Amino acid sequence: MSKKKKQELAGEKPYRKKLIKRRKPNRSIAGDIVLYLFLALVAFVMAFPIIYAVSSALKPLDELFKFPPTIFAQHPTTDNFSDLFVTMGKSWVTFSRYLFNTVFITFVGTFGHLLVASMGAFVLAKYEFPGNQAFFKLVTVAMMFTGYVTQIPNYLILNKLGWIDTYWSIIIPAFASPMGLFLMKQFMEGLPTSLIEAAKIDGASEWKVFYSIVMPNVKPAWMTLIIFQVQALWNNKASTYIYSEERKTLVYALQQIQSGGIARTGQGAAVLVVVMIVPIMIFVFSESQILETMASSGLKD
Repeated sequence: MSKKKKQELAGEKPYRKKLIKRRKPNRSIAGDIVLYLFLALVAFVMAFPIIYAVSSALKPLDELFKFPPTIFAQHPTTDNFSDLFVTMGKSWVTFSRYLFNTVFITFVGTFGHLLVASMGAFVLAKYEFPGNQAFFKLVTVAMMFTGYVTQIPNYLILNKLGWIDTYWSIIIPAFASPMGLFLMKQFMEGLPTSLIEAAKIDGASEWKVFYSIVMPNVKPAWMTLIIFQVQALWNNKASTYIYSEERKTLVYALQQIQSGGIARTGQGAAVLVVVMIVPIMIFVFSESQILETMASSGLKD
């Protein structure tokens, strides 16, 4: 019996080994080295501002005024952070109060914006009703105007409602940010309509379809939305709408310390680290989930 016949009887295909053999990448080792060096350079350029900010916060006062300046602290110390908390402790409004104000505004504003934007985007993306396209065009046009343009109309409306000098003067406008609605709507349009129809045939309600099927499948979009909204609300000084010191945000209080003159240069460097650490941590943890979701949840209609 020939070898070919034996392979056919054994159920083996002659070309199986060719399919299993992995194709070698069509590039040289030198090309790989150049590519990795370029990526390392880009990573260093992107990380340099953060590295320099942290290093400056760890420098003693004499190193902060040293010329030419050094990138890394020669004698690292945490005195800048301890001095910052001592200064905050001397204020008649405690540090914990400023922190609570910022956390409350950021959490409620982000959650409300995510809920409103997601529900509105679901209706615009998957339902047809009179004025559907006109309303979405209005949302797109609203993205052209910055907060500086709408600041006066917002103030007049919030003053009429009696929300000036309250948390709601920051939280409620955050609910209506057009960026979130636009992002969620564009992402939900790629969700298969057949998946939603199949769930309704099985007896799922509209709310059940929304939070059990739609939201899990658009996780990359709302995780990205959380990153943007947390950064916007955490760094919001709220000085235009909130006047009472006990309702001021942490960023406002820290920036007041930062503007205290040359003697508070070290504390100003520590303020920069404290202000940026939360948005960076949110971005780092959310980014890993976004990449994992994008790689494993592709759907086609």
